Amino acid sequence: MATGEPSIAVDEGLTADNYGSSADSAYDSEVASYTTSLASGVTDYRFEHGRRYHAYKEGSYIYPNDEKESDRLDIAHKMMEVSMAGKLYLAPLKGDPGRVLDIGTGTGIWAMEMGDMHPKSDILGNDLSPIQPRWVPPNVHFEVDDVEADWTYSEKFDFIHCRTMGNAIQNWPRLVEQSYEFTKSGGWAEFVDIDLAWVSPDNTMGADSHCFRMNTVFIKATRDAGMEPSPGPLLEGLMKDAGFVNIHHQRNPLPVGTWPADKHLKEVGAWNYLQCTEGLEAFCYAIFTRTLGYSKEEVEVFCANARKELKDSKQHALFYLHICYGQKKP
Repeated sequence: MATGEPSIAVDEGLTADNYGSSADSAYDSEVASYTTSLASGVTDYRFEHGRRYHAYKEGSYIYPNDEKESDRLDIAHKMMEVSMAGKLYLAPLKGDPGRVLDIGTGTGIWAMEMGDMHPKSDILGNDLSPIQPRWVPPNVHFEVDDVEADWTYSEKFDFIHCRTMGNAIQNWPRLVEQSYEFTKSGGWAEFVDIDLAWVSPDNTMGADSHCFRMNTVFIKATRDAGMEPSPGPLLEGLMKDAGFVNIHHQRNPLPVGTWPADKHLKEVGAWNYLQCTEGLEAFCYAIFTRTLGYSKEEVEVFCANARKELKDSKQHALFYLHICYGQKKP
């Protein structure tokens, strides 16, 4: 499918069998009524095709926010952690950073692990959906917020972390600019995201495959809808334009499956295979039915065919994870 890509050795011994298939006053009453209304606006979820979607700023995020999707997000977190050699971040932080912001925190797993790792830090995670657990480290807090609105934080942050926000942001330059504005002088920001365009280094998965056709259709449809599915390659330029210095950028391969011979890539691929196969319908339902006019049944057939290809250990595909961090000039 692609040429000029780095070669990854294939595990020739792999077979398909390896994959498997009340208020005290009138004022308090008024406040309680108002906050209840706000809470219902956040949790009055949309249900579609058997999946649950966020209510706050409805439609601005195309993936579900139900328990099944939360499980997939945690699998993706593990995949990225393995890809990054077990690290939560690559920025050269010294000691416990004072204030940390996790943009689009999702299930909150990164923020919670960060809170355990840095007990003297104050970790804030925000998201459109209140799906984070209630029992968290004492230095970790969550809030429902739209990161594309004007930020109103009274204090700046020592470290801002933003991960896998593809198809969730309409204005990427503004997001990175606000991150720069709210980073303390000398502080760091790190953006981690995907280049969603799949490649097959040895051309064993062709352009006519269900997986590549789904990938191509999905990328075009989301871009036509004003989203960016592949912000990873853009991150370095966005950070430079916003004013960050001491920028470091790296690109990590994410194989889909355990076909690489390299043990580290094989582990990355196992986690990626799991999160991809678990998430196919979650990725496609909203954009394919709302934008492209597919029926639920048509989406499910498309996903079933793609899933079947992914279980074929003779078909090799990957995409890339981009990690880019930079510093606000001291």
